[in-house]
Amino acid sequence: MHPLFDKYFGMCPLVTVIRGVKPDEAEAVGEAIYESGIRIIEVPMNSPEPLKSIENLAKLMGDRALIGAGTVLSRQQVADVKAAGGQIIVSPNTNSDVIAASVDAGLVSCPGFFTPTEGFAAIEAGAHALKLFPAEAVTPAYVKAQRAVLPKDIPLLVVGSVKPELMGACSATRPPTSAVRTTAVPRSTPTWPRASWDRRPRPR
Repeated sequence: MHPLFDKYFGMCPLVTVIRGVKPDEAEAVGEAIYESGIRIIEVPMNSPEPLKSIENLAKLMGDRALIGAGTVLSRQQVADVKAAGGQIIVSPNTNSDVIAASVDAGLVSCPGFFTPTEGFAAIEAGAHALKLFPAEAVTPAYVKAQRAVLPKDIPLLVVGSVKPELMGACSATRPPTSAVRTTAVPRSTPTWPRASWDRRPRPR
């Protein structure tokens, strides 16, 4: 596991995907997410001007949160994200070139996979965490089977339209699996309530 991912994922085992957010909205949304207790924020590369949003968030958050990009599909995009200040690369697929570029750049690599073959190929290429995607096609039994064979030190995130029963199954695996529901962030929401599970003092 990458030390940066270990640090921020340890604070809160959730990742927020802010799909569709524009650069001039990113800071307000990012601050609201931070206040809710979440410490990893992903800006998909198919969002409006994603690199500018990543730059804005990275400058705002500093070392308070881990900022990066999703839907990263090429080595050039990895380089662009790093130049913008991003530190985590998330992809929908298992692309050894993207994984290698992320690792070489010192960034956290979290590629997408669906089968054990893809998962182990990603780990062999250097992935620090794995994104099981899409969640819509996953059953609780499938998550349990994947977690049973994957290395215990590799974090597993189930990403997509996660249903309650799947979240329960993820929590029951050993080690626990993180379920990440991806939705567009409402631009009209100025603040989010602090996560109900988080009872720790707010770090500053």
